[in-house]
This record gives sequence, structure tokens and C-alpha cells, in this order.
Amino acid sequence: MMRRSHDQLLLPVNPLFMWFSLVMALLINLLPLGRLPAMPDMVALALVFWNVHQSRRVGVGVAFVFGVMMDVHQGALLGQHALAYTLLAYFAISMHRRLPWFGVMEQALHVAPLFVVAHVVVLVTRLITGDVFPGWTVLLAPMGEAALWPVASLLLLAPQRRAPDPDENRPL
Repeated sequence: MMRRSHDQLLLPVNPLFMWFSLVMALLINLLPLGRLPAMPDMVALALVFWNVHQSRRVGVGVAFVFGVMMDVHQGALLGQHALAYTLLAYFAISMHRRLPWFGVMEQALHVAPLFVVAHVVVLVTRLITGDVFPGWTVLLAPMGEAALWPVASLLLLAPQRRAPDPDENRPL
């Protein structure tokens, strides 16, 4: 099976950019916007993106650490986001070879169930511990994350894109 001809070769990812994007996603989640149940989880989006594109550098351990940081920030049951993020990372890594073969919109459809599972894990954990049901608007957050997948792909792959080279001697 060969890649499509319109796919572009990417430069290697800069590790500083990768970690910077994860920290920026965490900082966006830390903004004091109140407890909006339909707010997309930017850390989950960034973790899935880097788990798919750099599965050897960002793995389940990184997802666990970011999950604990989110639990501490939200004052939630310690481990609920860590569990959701590790499951998210595991499933994203399991599809990291298959997902890049699809277009960006098809990729969004493939990662949407991952985001739904992560939010259901957090919701079930909260309900088991006696928290109140936040309402059905909580189901809008995974759809928002899936809708942001093309934007995240565009922004996070932009530094790796190689400028078209008009030199005839170098076909790559």
C-alpha cells in the first residue's frame, strides 16, 4: 500500500515545539472560564494528536502526568482525568499507523469515539463518587474536540511542512 501522491513529506518534529504545544493546551484548559460541561478538552486533543503522530515520544506515561495535573487543577477525584487520558493515549497509539492514511476529516471521525470514551470515563467516575449529573450538554465536548481536529492538525503540523522545492534535481 502506497501513500497518496498529494501527501507531503514532513520534516522531523521539533521536541521543543511538541512539548510547548502540550503545555499551551494545558494552559488553555487552566483558563478560569468556569465549569462549562461542553468545553472541549484541549489537553485531550493535543495528547491524541501527538500520540498519533509521535507515539514514541508522547505515550501513556505523559498522558497520566497531564491527567493528574488536570485532576489537581479541577479539584476532582485524583485519577479520573489520569485514567481517561491514559485510555485515550492507549487507543490513540493503537491506531497511530492507520490514522495518517486518511484525510483530516476522516481522521476527525476516527478520533471522535476516543474523545467520547474519555468523557464517558470521567463522567462515570464522577457519578460513582456521588457527584451530580452535569447534564446532556457534556456530550457536546467530544464533538467539539473532534471538530477541532482539522484545526489542530493544521496548526501542529505547520512547522513540519516542507516548502515546495522547485529544484528539478531533488524530487523530494
